[in-house]
Amino acid sequence: KVLFVDPGKQHIDLSLKDVNEHQRREKIQEWKNEQKAEKWIEYIAETKKIDKEGLDKLTDLFYNKFGNAYSAFEKAMLSGDSALTKIGVSEDVARMMTQVANENLKKPQVDISGYVDLICPNPDGIETIRKALIKADKMDGEEIKVNVSYVGAPRYRIRVIAPDYKKA
Repeated sequence: KVLFVDPGKQHIDLSLKDVNEHQRREKIQEWKNEQKAEKWIEYIAETKKIDKEGLDKLTDLFYNKFGNAYSAFEKAMLSGDSALTKIGVSEDVARMMTQVANENLKKPQVDISGYVDLICPNPDGIETIRKALIKADKMDGEEIKVNVSYVGAPRYRIRVIAPDYKKA
């Protein structure tokens, strides 16, 4: 962890003690992801016959727009070629980056499950509950999967898989 920087003396104070376990793991994962992204960019440059200068320009573009190269691949996976062509990447390179991202990255997902007790005092209460659960089970979309299962009266298990907690 950087504690203090003195540009005049070209001196940087660092501390390993002030770094907690979570920060350490996160930084190591970030470094590993950058290593992967650099290999993928080199592979794309080699395949598309991009010279060293073009490769450096491409890498600089990713660092300027996304903060790191790995984020460019994540953006390509989630948004497709258009996210890269908007920032100035050629269509064929953007297409290949999206392909590499789709082959090597998995979309982030959250899996939430819980139990609910459903009781309806109406004379046709069972039918009302059945219709509600069928409707909930059909909420599946492109990104969201919903699974409703019967545990035992009046308890049901609902499981939702979505890209993030808000959508779930």
